[in-house]
Amino acid sequence: MPPIAYETLERLHVGRPVERVGFIADRCRDKRVLDIGCLDETALDKQCTNEWLHRRIGALATEVTGIDLSDLLPAEGLVTGPNSRIMKGDGTNPDIAPELVDTIVAGEFIEHIENPLQFLARMKRSYPGREMLISTPNGVSFANALLGTIGREAQHHDHLLTSTYKTLNTLCRRAGFSDWEIIPYRFYATEMLLQSTGPKRILVKAVEAIIRAYERIFPLRSFGYIVRIKL
Repeated sequence: MPPIAYETLERLHVGRPVERVGFIADRCRDKRVLDIGCLDETALDKQCTNEWLHRRIGALATEVTGIDLSDLLPAEGLVTGPNSRIMKGDGTNPDIAPELVDTIVAGEFIEHIENPLQFLARMKRSYPGREMLISTPNGVSFANALLGTIGREAQHHDHLLTSTYKTLNTLCRRAGFSDWEIIPYRFYATEMLLQSTGPKRILVKAVEAIIRAYERIFPLRSFGYIVRIKL
């Protein structure tokens, strides 16, 4: 990606936002995937939709091994498909042999951990040469700014940070990577839509469409970012 000078008024060349789940899943096609932090409290609600990333990856990958510390996960783990499972363990320090992994996914994960820089540097040491895909919310997204104008803020109860285009670039540089790409992803209102019916659902869909139109024009205000990294 083009170098960043970290000047306040420099122009950042950012592509149009993509659909997060589909983009990441497609990069896992025919790969053996380590899926980190893949079972949050909304995952089982979304398992019958196309919005559970772990399920979408499993439909395309050769094999998927998930790892998560969720209390929803039994000690023996969880079989999620004919070629996929989730094991209970520490996603910041996975104990999966590198020869069994082609691609690593950490979807909506780094904002929950205490030391993202340490995590990325550890992954570089443990899985050299593999592709890693992380996704994380954008701290300056239009959706959050819109909520702020009415005295609201959308954050998960254990989010420790939010990132921006430049801070993600800094993380990659400080972790010692030499090859990475930052791609914006568009707003999605999956949880709100699953909980809505009738006029409320129509309103949520309308707001989602408006936000996505804005993001298309101003991609730096997109809902979040995907970072493709060569470890």
